Amino acid sequence: MPSRSTSEPLSGLPKHRVQLFEARVRRWLPELVAALTPLYDEPEHVAERLVDLAGAAFAVRDDDLHAHDLRRSLEPDWFQRPEALGYAAYADRFAGTLKGVAERAPYLQELGVTYLHLMPLLTPRPSPSDGGYAVMDYRSVRDDLGTMEDLKALTTVLRERGISLCLDLVLNHVAREHVWAERARGGDPAKRNYFLVFDDREVPDAYERTLPEVFPDFAPGNFSYDEELRGWVWTTFNAYQWDVNWANPDVLCEYADIILNLANHGVEVLRLDAIAFTWKRMGTNCQNQPEVHALTQALRTVTRIACPSVLFKAEAIVGPHDLLAYLGTGAHYGRVSDLAYHNSLMVQVWSMLASQDAWLATRALQALVPPPASSTAWITYVRCHDDIGWAIGDDDAASVGLDGFAHRKFLSDFYAGEFPGSFARGLVFQENEATGDRRISGSLASLAGIEAGDPYGVARVLLAHAIIFGFGGLPVIWMGDELGMLNDHDWASEPSHADDNRWVHRPRMAWPTDFDSVSKEVYDGVRHLVRARSSLPQLHAAFAAEVLDPRDPGVLLVAHRHPLGVLLAAFNVTPGDRHVPLDVLRSLGMDPSRVRDHLTDTAPLVRDEAVQLAPYAAAWLTEGA
Repeated sequence: MPSRSTSEPLSGLPKHRVQLFEARVRRWLPELVAALTPLYDEPEHVAERLVDLAGAAFAVRDDDLHAHDLRRSLEPDWFQRPEALGYAAYADRFAGTLKGVAERAPYLQELGVTYLHLMPLLTPRPSPSDGGYAVMDYRSVRDDLGTMEDLKALTTVLRERGISLCLDLVLNHVAREHVWAERARGGDPAKRNYFLVFDDREVPDAYERTLPEVFPDFAPGNFSYDEELRGWVWTTFNAYQWDVNWANPDVLCEYADIILNLANHGVEVLRLDAIAFTWKRMGTNCQNQPEVHALTQALRTVTRIACPSVLFKAEAIVGPHDLLAYLGTGAHYGRVSDLAYHNSLMVQVWSMLASQDAWLATRALQALVPPPASSTAWITYVRCHDDIGWAIGDDDAASVGLDGFAHRKFLSDFYAGEFPGSFARGLVFQENEATGDRRISGSLASLAGIEAGDPYGVARVLLAHAIIFGFGGLPVIWMGDELGMLNDHDWASEPSHADDNRWVHRPRMAWPTDFDSVSKEVYDGVRHLVRARSSLPQLHAAFAAEVLDPRDPGVLLVAHRHPLGVLLAAFNVTPGDRHVPLDVLRSLGMDPSRVRDHLTDTAPLVRDEAVQLAPYAAAWLTEGA
């Protein structure tokens, strides 16, 4: 039941709404306490505080959002459905302001978008701000984009067009200028305990022995000395981004209140940024600790009580074998994030295009077992706002006779355009000579060969989209990829971007969309994939992808088993003709004589007892209509 203090904000509500809130508390309180128990000494007391926050937010939630909560409760799989499509963009580079984004909503609706992720738009510190991820105020919007009222108006417009808004919530750190940090520097002991502060280097040095460096070029080390604080503060990313102390329950309650406030402005999905770093443990790399998932479960549960239409998405760009935990395993199965980035799939798409071989991708994707909870979904993507880090495990590489280090070096060289015969035009980002880490920036079109004038550039762009659309989950298009937009070679002309070449793949949207021939070919191809995908129930995220051993090493095979029949997706990752033997179809219970390719709306070309695939072609095959 709600705590006694919660009854006050609910006292003016209709009886049916009070009953609804009480029912939700009964449903979720045991799960909330279970999540808090391994984290804090007094879990019941922390749970009571969190329920009070949920009650206050529930009481002031707009009627249309309560109605939306009801609709979502009747369609909880909306984000898993084959007609779901994501789009990600910087608001200013897409349309100038939040009002501008609202004006462009018809374009998104026409493309088929049902989920829009706008990159960091809450008020950051003055530049540098790590692209907006050094947040100074979680309760206001960047002045150049608009106001919180504009944000609420935007979510209303999007909701009317069937589009849910996703925003970034930076969990690991705040800007040095955030009010918590200001008060800590001013001597407030309570706020000082919001951070991890040490009087000398003894403890930081002990941690550093096992900590990697995220930005070794311009932010070496993980601790920074602050004169006003008179101590060493934990700063994983930059000296101006202070890691918060999640072992302090006050921090958890602060973030819960922030989440509820954003939800009441109509935000429906929260991207939990840098979530892997939130819990610290001596002697580890301080990533992917078990407590991370307990924290996520606690925040998700509070949100379920107050505003159950809100989803969580884990931004966990981690090693392949750490990925599944962000969609819930063990005690947290199905109880943490609803969505998580399939970073491994993204990396393997690029690896296949460079190597013209599907075996490594097959083994790496097969190793991701068991499948995630059926109530969750992977975010599948080819590009995002970030650089591409080559998260290819040594064990996965060894399983197909490759040296992991050598293959990662090959990929970096290839996509930097330094490998003989490369079609890519990327830039090296943050090279670490000690570890060999050498990440890559570049737009999809430029990395796939369109900028270089390669004759297969458009085909690679469409194949990459076909893979992420045909894998299941929620596919997300990065702004401009649907138009084949190239690298922005003026990326360094803005002083605040000059030392960060990731802006090369963050160009401003070219409005109006007066397509040239390449842009039109890419756009029409992507729209065709969207339409074909929406008609296939097999691509519902609840039906996990099953990666099959390739019969032809240049063809990735993915099966989806469904009560209405099997879907076999085949992807030729080479510039040559390839094939899928008919016995692959028969092994899945499919009659080859009755198979249809949903990408051509015809029977596939069969020759020599095999489905034939043209260079960089995809086929989505089912039996019958």
